[in-house]
Amino acid sequence: MKRGKHITVGAFLLSFVLLIPSATLSAEPRSETQVKVLTFHNPSSFQRDEVVEVKGSELYKALGVKAGTPVVVKDKRGNEVISQLDHNGNLLVDVCVRPMSTTTYTVAVGQPSKYRQWVYGRLVPERKDDIAWENDRGAYRIYGPALEKTGERSFGTDVWVKNTPDLVINDRYAGDEKGVSYHVDHGTGYDPYDVGPTLGCGAPGLLIDGKLKMPYCWKTYKILDNGPLRFSVEVSYGNEHRIISLDKGSNFNRMTVWYDQLPAGARLATGVVLHDADSTTAVLGKDYVQYADPTDNRDANNCQVFVATLFPDGVDSTFVLPLDHPDKIRYAHALGARPLKSGERYTYYFGSAWSRYDVRTQREWQLRIDETLETLHRPVEYTFSK
Repeated sequence: MKRGKHITVGAFLLSFVLLIPSATLSAEPRSETQVKVLTFHNPSSFQRDEVVEVKGSELYKALGVKAGTPVVVKDKRGNEVISQLDHNGNLLVDVCVRPMSTTTYTVAVGQPSKYRQWVYGRLVPERKDDIAWENDRGAYRIYGPALEKTGERSFGTDVWVKNTPDLVINDRYAGDEKGVSYHVDHGTGYDPYDVGPTLGCGAPGLLIDGKLKMPYCWKTYKILDNGPLRFSVEVSYGNEHRIISLDKGSNFNRMTVWYDQLPAGARLATGVVLHDADSTTAVLGKDYVQYADPTDNRDANNCQVFVATLFPDGVDSTFVLPLDHPDKIRYAHALGARPLKSGERYTYYFGSAWSRYDVRTQREWQLRIDETLETLHRPVEYTFSK
């Protein structure tokens, strides 16, 4: 029997390799300048699970690529971590770091996956020009020109509680148009917060001759970021301007406010409304005010909405200021106040929690406030290395 030619495995592989085009063999490996180790350090004695902002100028210098280049962040297991490039070109990373510890991720040039949306906001023209936004903890809204034209006096920031990480505001507005009121809990939360002619939760106002001057409704707006990790919007009230942002996992919004021209002697004042039904739970701290709100119908709702305004950059004082509504309804405000110059920007934080969700008692709310203030004073640190 005639035998065929015997070819060794090595010879076969060699002949196969020789047939591969040289361009394929010489594919350029990824440059080391395009992959970096990103190390985060937690300086606190408690767990930090939060969105950390990495300066875009530092990121792109480390990677050796032009600003705005898409990047992918991965953890030690090689799993992709949710990230976002914000409107300022900074990288937002959803970071978890154990107490007094460090953790490492890699960041590389690449196209990130399509992530789950943890935050969302929009103009709601079908509801009198509300601007509404939310994250996995809660939802908020401010009022617009169409509402002002009706004469309804709603000035401040509204709070919508929720007990789900899912995004709900579109469903609530759609349901309300069909007669399913968002003032009633249908299983995921509702709007039990009474704003009226007050600052509500954390809107800014001006103290002039001992009187609180409050803005009415926004005049112009621009959404700057819309997820997956941060929502931010810039709104103008004429002479007053605000940038509001809310991150995944946070009970607190970041507010930066400034004025084109301030009256002589005016002071910035902000805080939370206190309702006559129960104002005894107000707490005035050196750098915060907080309150366990009894809701707009305490006997029917049987819960509390915890609200607070935080002043990590300080205020001159915190105090309670009574306010008489023209219809003789009693309100008051727990406020922090400080001088402000025309054009000067001041940043503070306002937020909420619900007793039927992630914060069950006002003592827990105080702990959340204390730890949030520490995170603002001692942010998670980061470094780049090869």
